[in-house]
Amino acid sequence: MTVELTTLKNGLRIVSERMPSMKSAALGVWVTAGGRNERLEQNGIAHFLEHMAFKGTRTRTALQIAEAIEDVGGYINAYTSREVTAYYARVLENDTRLALDVIADILLNPVFDGKEIETERHVILQEIGQALDTPDDVIFDWLQEKAYADQALGRTILGESANIRRFGREDLSDFVREHYGPDQMILSAAGAIDHATLVEQAEALFGGLKPRDALSADPARFVGGEIRREKKLEQAHFALAFEGPGYRDPAFYTAQIYAIALGGGMSSRLFQEIREKRGLCYTIFAQNGAYEDTGLTTIYAGTSGEEVAELAGLTIDEMKRAASDMTPEEVARARAQMKAGLLMGLESPSSRAERMARMVQIWGEVPPIEDAVAKIDNVTTGDVRLFAETIAAQSPAALALYGPVSGAPDLASLQARRVA
Repeated sequence: MTVELTTLKNGLRIVSERMPSMKSAALGVWVTAGGRNERLEQNGIAHFLEHMAFKGTRTRTALQIAEAIEDVGGYINAYTSREVTAYYARVLENDTRLALDVIADILLNPVFDGKEIETERHVILQEIGQALDTPDDVIFDWLQEKAYADQALGRTILGESANIRRFGREDLSDFVREHYGPDQMILSAAGAIDHATLVEQAEALFGGLKPRDALSADPARFVGGEIRREKKLEQAHFALAFEGPGYRDPAFYTAQIYAIALGGGMSSRLFQEIREKRGLCYTIFAQNGAYEDTGLTTIYAGTSGEEVAELAGLTIDEMKRAASDMTPEEVARARAQMKAGLLMGLESPSSRAERMARMVQIWGEVPPIEDAVAKIDNVTTGDVRLFAETIAAQSPAALALYGPVSGAPDLASLQARRVA
């Protein structure tokens, strides 16, 4: 299997990989604009635009968009993150031209019908309400808000309800004009796909787009701080975050392996000490996420109001201990888990197409998978211990607490325990 990459004259990039055993293909357009690219008054518009993509074009109604893909047994969907908005489909081999035609249609010919805007406005407000009623979802939005206070990177992707209630056709059109240029789009496909045919069709569909100056996002500033919201819930929700490396930082793989060893599975330190030995929670985990110029190492747990203080303290203790006695066996296990996750994901054409789009966004090319495996293998126990030491003792932190959390320690207390 060979990755092929072509750039059209207007800057649109096309990347594909044929998987000979596949009878289907995944393809989509990844737009390098998401929540992070919104101005304050635009917060939520990228996600609103994603919703409107399926609500009708100059050539297809909303129903015709759905029927075009589902009549051939495929599916079509989209998502918005803080740095990208993706529109993608999965279809059988003979229907890839149709799928790309539909995706191009929703990107290039949206009508933003007033009635449909009102319908989706109501849908998104319901989505916001649902998120607010889901503590182990909303706490991560609050944590992000504290980590990157007063920045687009810290705002919720769904947006504030007040913004959603006032957005109109011009707001949507303005965001498209600002961020949906051809050099901000990556067409990625994997599976039963022919690259030359894909390029030919992309040229016909997108070749007439004029390049435009991209509006860059503001540099990230990790601020940190605490948010505590008391509510009568069965569980106290605890989330703690520290700044980690961005995805171009050489320390990215070290941060990933640290998070896996600390709380990435049933054998991890947090799971074994806090859940298995002490029974203080049902769910506890650590994870590492990355953006262009920053990242977050996050720990989450749900426990009772009576035990949240003990859980928080033990979490800090485990972080400190990892800096001094993380073993080669733990690091090897975390490396194996990371490699397995990466390589298993490549068995899916959808995951492969998404990875290629992200690699082109980050590096301008798709590095061989062997490069990533080598970087994982090159992370040493000393690297992980040093990273753990930095996280445990030196880094500023963000803390979010929700539920019966009156007895939970504040951020200052946890900071003091880190350096004690």
